[in-house]
Amino acid sequence: MKIGFDGKRAANNFTGLGNYSRSLIAQLASFFPQNQYLVYIQKIKDHPQVADFLKDKQIKVCLPQKPGLLWRTSGIKKQLISDELDLFHGLSHEIPFGINKTGIASVVTIHDLIFLKFPRYFKVIDRFIYKLKAKYACRHADRIVAISECTKRDIVSFFNISPNKIDVVYQSCDDSFKADADAKFNETVRAKFSLPANYILNVGTIETRKNLVTLIKALKNVDSTYKLVVVGRKTGYMELVNQEIDKLGLRERVIFLQNVPFNELPAIYQMAKVFAYPSLYEGFGIPITEAIFSKVPVVAATGSCLEEAGGNTSLYVSPLDHAALASAINQIIASPELHQKMITEGLTHVKRFDNDVIANDMINVYNTTLSAKNN
Repeated sequence: MKIGFDGKRAANNFTGLGNYSRSLIAQLASFFPQNQYLVYIQKIKDHPQVADFLKDKQIKVCLPQKPGLLWRTSGIKKQLISDELDLFHGLSHEIPFGINKTGIASVVTIHDLIFLKFPRYFKVIDRFIYKLKAKYACRHADRIVAISECTKRDIVSFFNISPNKIDVVYQSCDDSFKADADAKFNETVRAKFSLPANYILNVGTIETRKNLVTLIKALKNVDSTYKLVVVGRKTGYMELVNQEIDKLGLRERVIFLQNVPFNELPAIYQMAKVFAYPSLYEGFGIPITEAIFSKVPVVAATGSCLEEAGGNTSLYVSPLDHAALASAINQIIASPELHQKMITEGLTHVKRFDNDVIANDMINVYNTTLSAKNN
């Protein structure tokens, strides 16, 4: 099978969509080396994660034969036909316009429709473009991959797509979160960032939807020997976060980290006592699986897909209930037995997100797509 991928995110993005793209293609190349994997990229960032990904001999980089502003959206089609692809996978909400007329089977991954669930968080022009691309892709791709049952329900609801056209294929996280901790390296990271012995961790962009203010409110009622470490890019929402920190007198208990090297992030996870993630809405919640693989108990919010990521082993509270969030965190801190139980059962739960499981599920989607296309 000759499979092509939209490589924009894989070659230029270093958060959720980029990590998803790189890990999925690498997993497929590892477990199904008999296939050919062509990654179509307009430009490539000079970055260690990208370089490491592209050195895989099973992965072929395809640059534009005729570069142009619209190469990804339409100009790429002639190149796909020339390369005699069996299937093209749009990894982030879009496929080339008109690919359904080329004879090449197509699959699109939809991560979330947050721009439709919470339009107030997005600029009007951004919402328009996101909706245009996602709706077109869902209607014209041969099959749709949703990264959670929650996202599948949203696709059906917003775009009136038959659920029979949608496959749920979860995503894994980078293998570095699954590796046993290197105590010496971890302590080097602890010293570098002046991390305390006991801390609660939160990872993600500091924006309204991630709901950090509720976690700050909860911190006031959490065991005072614990600090909060927040890893993520700051946005305008940071002003509200700072106001709440100062209002509650918590400045000495909150540590903000930005631009953490990716290879040091697993260490920050592994040394945390609890991972708290009160996000109002997510398509999947990859930081939760990163935490569980890192052997850290999780407290997350109800209302979207986070129960799918965290399973029955994690604790969940209403996203705006800071008292319940504080209570859940304290419950884990106070009970070594519960702490260990959540770690043990969590590792069993995340087996469903192992690389071989994800790769097999995706190959099954491709085979189903091609079978239907050829009949």
